[in-house]
Amino acid sequence: MSDAERRHVLYADGAARGNPGPAGAGAILLDDRGNVVAELTKFLGHATNNVAEYNGLILGLEEALRRGIRDIDVRLDSLLVVEQMCGRWKIKHPRLQPLARHAGELLAKFPRHEIRHVPREENTRADALSNRAIDASDPDAPTGVVAGPGGGAQGRLAGDSPPAKSG
Repeated sequence: MSDAERRHVLYADGAARGNPGPAGAGAILLDDRGNVVAELTKFLGHATNNVAEYNGLILGLEEALRRGIRDIDVRLDSLLVVEQMCGRWKIKHPRLQPLARHAGELLAKFPRHEIRHVPREENTRADALSNRAIDASDPDAPTGVVAGPGGGAQGRLAGDSPPAKSG
């Protein structure tokens, strides 16, 4: 079985300071052995916490699809997003409807997928990434993909110094 066919775990989160306020999204993608495949951040500008939560999910799903992953276990600490994505709660807020639709379209591209709610304590790494995106507060900063298979750096998180050039 190839790496892409093995089950991967996606933790995603969003944060807004002031709700609405400066917002960021973060996601961490793990392989079936718990190794970090990618850590991602995105500064969102001024948004609500729920908009940020959906953006974290979308950010992670897009990266997983880009990597050809076919089996994904999504874990979120936002009960609202989980229940809405599972169709158990209505999506009343007009700003969330297109985000939920886009996230659903992405999720449907995985032949095998699961989405579940986890306690906030299990999602601390994605939470830290979403807050790091806010701390960077630069909408033009690159979305960081900082680790690839084998853990080697492939990019940088927004706010990190560029890698040193070897001579």
